[in-house]
Amino acid sequence: MVFIQNIGGGFLILFLISIFYFIFWVYCLVDVLRSEFKDPNMKLIWVLILIFAQGIGPIIYILIGSNGKKYSF
Repeated sequence: MVFIQNIGGGFLILFLISIFYFIFWVYCLVDVLRSEFKDPNMKLIWVLILIFAQGIGPIIYILIGSNGKKYSF
């Protein structure tokens, strides 16, 4: 408990948020790589968006990325 007090509560919260966001980013990247899209170029485009727009890329993918996926029932 002394360790947490020495590093400050703000640092700990920021560290936990960044860990959760990294897990979210990896989830999105794995989802893109395992999915099939209607347009074959969309997979490459989403990977590039996730890599180069790391701050907002995963959020954009979750919001609009599933529209281009190919579903087989």
